[in-house]
Amino acid sequence: MSHKEKKSPHIFDVDEGGFRQQVIEASRRQPVLVDFWADWCAPCISLAPHLERVIVELEGRVLLGKVEVDDNMRLAGHYRLRGFPTVILFQDGEERGRFTGSRASHWIREWLEGHLNGPR
Repeated sequence: MSHKEKKSPHIFDVDEGGFRQQVIEASRRQPVLVDFWADWCAPCISLAPHLERVIVELEGRVLLGKVEVDDNMRLAGHYRLRGFPTVILFQDGEERGRFTGSRASHWIREWLEGHLNGPR
């Protein structure tokens, strides 16, 4: 299974070199969810289709950037990631929330809605 076959224009691969522009700066215009994943990580592989399904359903309200951690260890260290997958939501140039581990589509959707609609 290749992570290069994206189902949506709202899903993209990002590395350390492009992170500031594609995630931090882009999140000032619309929320960006970042999936920190690795090929060897089974929960990462099982999470990917659920994340992608939610992003496709949101039709561009939220972007999804995918960071392969083995090639971007400094980014993983910068965000103090302790396990994978870790998913971080960026909005207005800042981290707004994160979760780790594989989750079902409905859980991701509810989590996102809760964070996008501001504090409850």
